[in-house]
Amino acid sequence: MKVFEADCTFNYSWDEVSTGAWRKYCPWNDKVSHVIAVDTISRTVDPNTGILRTERIITCRQCAPKWLTHIIGSDPTSHVYETSYVDPATKKFTICSTNLTWSNALSVRESVVYRPSKTAPESQTQFKQDAKITALCGGWQKVKDRLEDITVERFGQNAQKGREGLEAVLEMSRRVFGEEKARREDQLA
Repeated sequence: MKVFEADCTFNYSWDEVSTGAWRKYCPWNDKVSHVIAVDTISRTVDPNTGILRTERIITCRQCAPKWLTHIIGSDPTSHVYETSYVDPATKKFTICSTNLTWSNALSVRESVVYRPSKTAPESQTQFKQDAKITALCGGWQKVKDRLEDITVERFGQNAQKGREGLEAVLEMSRRVFGEEKARREDQLA
């Protein structure tokens, strides 16, 4: 098993990030062109805690190395199952995801948490991400190690693009919603 970890601070409030994250896979984000579709399976709010729980399937177009496609198949479409929890009381947004495609050969379990920054909770959001990557295919340890190494490397590249894309979505959201607010204020004046 290999582990990928990353963290960063977004210069946006938790409210902005927790709402903007739902627009991560939108036309404003040119960094996630590999995402073909996002389908919501269920969305519920726990009446006792107020926690929003959402389940989604994310469909992606991925390019695996040629040697790997000979082992596990060559379909470029992959699916990820995602469950998220938004707790407005504690201001914690957690996203857990796992691969559905190639899951008999490779397990990728990702966790992302957004929380207000401890140093600037009203204006910054702390992002923490980790992924546990395990090659499940039997046989040679060298093949399993190589598969895990390649997956960690690719995961890191996509994670960086994801953070950059979310940053662009947050910037656009702030601008667009700010313009709309100003427009409405002008209409009321």
